[in-house]
Amino acid sequence: MTTTDATEPVVEELERYGRLAREAALSYLEADGLSPYLVAPAVDYLARGGKALRPALCLAACEAFGGDPARALPSAAAIELLHTAFLVHDDVEDDSDLRRGEPTLHRRYGRAAAMNAGDGLAVMALGALRGNERLLGPALAARVWAEFDFMARQTVEGQALELGWQRDGLTDLGPDDYLELIMKKTCWYTTLLPLRVGALVASSGASKPANPFRGSASPTPDPEALLRFGFFLGAAFQIRDDLLNLTGAEALYGKERLGDLREGKRTLMLIHLLAVAGDEDRRRLRRWLELPPQARTSGIREEVLAMMEAHGSLAFADEFARGIARSAAVAFDEAFADAPDSPSRRFVADLVPYMVDRDR
Repeated sequence: MTTTDATEPVVEELERYGRLAREAALSYLEADGLSPYLVAPAVDYLARGGKALRPALCLAACEAFGGDPARALPSAAAIELLHTAFLVHDDVEDDSDLRRGEPTLHRRYGRAAAMNAGDGLAVMALGALRGNERLLGPALAARVWAEFDFMARQTVEGQALELGWQRDGLTDLGPDDYLELIMKKTCWYTTLLPLRVGALVASSGASKPANPFRGSASPTPDPEALLRFGFFLGAAFQIRDDLLNLTGAEALYGKERLGDLREGKRTLMLIHLLAVAGDEDRRRLRRWLELPPQARTSGIREEVLAMMEAHGSLAFADEFARGIARSAAVAFDEAFADAPDSPSRRFVADLVPYMVDRDR
């Protein structure tokens, strides 16, 4: 991964946490003598690496609040397995060509095998969560399960909302509509669930390790502050992701350039463009949005991107994301106020600027 000096330490920690979570996730796929027809496609995306942001947040939050990250590892593995399942299904829904720089699962194995692999990954995530009963005890395991259940409902509803907007050709949307969408579609499973589960596991007295960074008092997270921090952090992540789809280097970003424009996704940049464009440009945009995805040619997508640049939509979204990141920094100080200084606490804090400066 290409990094700046500022983001390199964050990337190194993401890779360290990611190795732990992926090894645990793979163990659920490889331990039961499953058919290679399932295992081969199911492990494909996991073998490609990725940012591992979600499991890293879970493990780091647990550690920052005084917990033993080993006790959060099954939950982190479940998060990574579910995330991978969502990616497989999302790529099929969007008919994407690339994921992490290589052909998507349905391009490589066929649509039916890819969908089945996505289903299998979700089933394996359930198995990882079932292991929490032995590790955490039934009461805490049930609370972790409830967090996953709520997150999954929010995520699929958010995906349905995005697809519905595209199907119905909605164009009268504002930034608040976009934030509501990504709260459901992105924030719950990218940042909120990992943070909440990590803090929840840390709250178990049995999870407290001896650690020179911590005193005798156990830090207690503020649930409301944690909610605010998770929302702002996830929103900054998603806006940056949308911008990278338009302006990022395909070799680093790992997905096809301008794919969001081909799909007609209502990103913050498109919402801004529809609001500020003149009447003629707005009519052209609406006609373009009425086309099926396959008719949105590369020439049309480049034209829309040029309109976004001319009308300041890219600059607007970048500044919007940085404003949200500033809010995330404030919310972090509130959410982690009782957590003593430690490498894991500093890692979570450093994720805030990373979200808006990353190149993939």
